[in-house]
Amino acid sequence: MSRIARCLELRYPGDGRRAVAREALQRVCEDFLASGLADSKFEVELTSGSNGKFWSCASEALIFERLRGKTFASRASIGSGPDFLLALGSKRLWIEVTCPEPTGVPPDWLQIQTNAVTSLPHEAILLRWTSAIAAKADGLLGSSDGRKPGYLQAGLVSQDDIYVIAVNGCQMRHGPFPSLNGISQFPYAAEAVFPIGPYQIHIDRQSLKTVGRGHQHRLTIKKPNGSAVPTHAFLDPRNQMISAIWAVDFTGIGAIGNPEPSALVHNPNALNPLPRGFLSVDHEYEATPLGDEELLFQRVGAHEE
Repeated sequence: MSRIARCLELRYPGDGRRAVAREALQRVCEDFLASGLADSKFEVELTSGSNGKFWSCASEALIFERLRGKTFASRASIGSGPDFLLALGSKRLWIEVTCPEPTGVPPDWLQIQTNAVTSLPHEAILLRWTSAIAAKADGLLGSSDGRKPGYLQAGLVSQDDIYVIAVNGCQMRHGPFPSLNGISQFPYAAEAVFPIGPYQIHIDRQSLKTVGRGHQHRLTIKKPNGSAVPTHAFLDPRNQMISAIWAVDFTGIGAIGNPEPSALVHNPNALNPLPRGFLSVDHEYEATPLGDEELLFQRVGAHEE
């Protein structure tokens, strides 16, 4: 039995559907290792016993699985720079993968309790998305204080390259159920980079009639300590090198028919946009100008339906 097989047997023991899912994830991880695209620490960290390292590595393998059929470009060394480099016409496309840990997300959300009632901890989950995206943005652009250089300053990524951050939110699932969408009903990825808040209805105090409706304009979200975290990364010129956020909820259980949703959120201010349809996702979203001061955020093709 391989090292990866032993690790997954301990993590997901059992027969039937559980065994089918376990074997599918084993195949994906071993295929990724055999591809030569995994860095030298992949197998050690995947099987280390650390839950965070396991999902970080498994996420890379699961993203690799979704990239089959694409053309991987040659690079100086594996493990230096973003996770994947693809050829896209005359352009290079980098994909950086992250799988945020559920820090601050209530345990009763993550592990469903029998006969217990819980509410969606949407702010706690959104904070994990904003943090993960900000960390990977700094990895590309360098820290905002200029003390730590990023991939651009190191010359690993060019100003002409397309750059996508892939965020696997699987560690914030509600038990076995995907949690890709936030309180706005748009993906958390969209709420993290555009000021989209909860849907609200405006009611006239006198007539009690509805006089307006729409999503709340939310520029920040508060941490538990009261500090404000920006939720409009794609409106910040600093982030023009980030082409899109690829939001996924991948665990490998698609092999037994369970949902593993995905979405792509395009940056309207990207210097190097990612072409529509290049990545296979359930939904793509974009923001288009609506007058001089507004953007209309919607699913790609929604206006054609």
